[in-house]
Amino acid sequence: RPGLALCAGCGGRIQDPFLLRVSPDLEWHVACLKCAECGQPLDETCTCFLRDGKAYCKRDYSRLFGIKCAQCRAAFSSSDLVMRARDHVYHLECFRCAACGRQLLPGDQFCLRERDLLCRADHGPASDGVAARGPRSP
Repeated sequence: RPGLALCAGCGGRIQDPFLLRVSPDLEWHVACLKCAECGQPLDETCTCFLRDGKAYCKRDYSRLFGIKCAQCRAAFSSSDLVMRARDHVYHLECFRCAACGRQLLPGDQFCLRERDLLCRADHGPASDGVAARGPRSP
């Protein structure tokens, strides 16, 4: 209720007729809810993301905290198809052999050494047990 809430942004008492509630326990003055990175106002027309008590716009949250491609380090869009190898995630076009540059396709055998993907021809017989069969579908 106005007058009882404390603003998570400035710490002041919210006496305004309206406040913005971002999560069940965080309330803000309308003017205080801004992206912690770029300062864009975050109101009912914007998607707001919270991390460690700070609010972010969608663009900055994705850039700072989103999963990034293990090869090119770029963020993924919601429509991107991806390939996974252990805990690494790749754009389809980035899922390539580090030695010869051949794109690895679903079903191809490959080896993952550190962050390097190697096709079967470039890693040879897997003597250390790290060879893996590629995922069947992206």
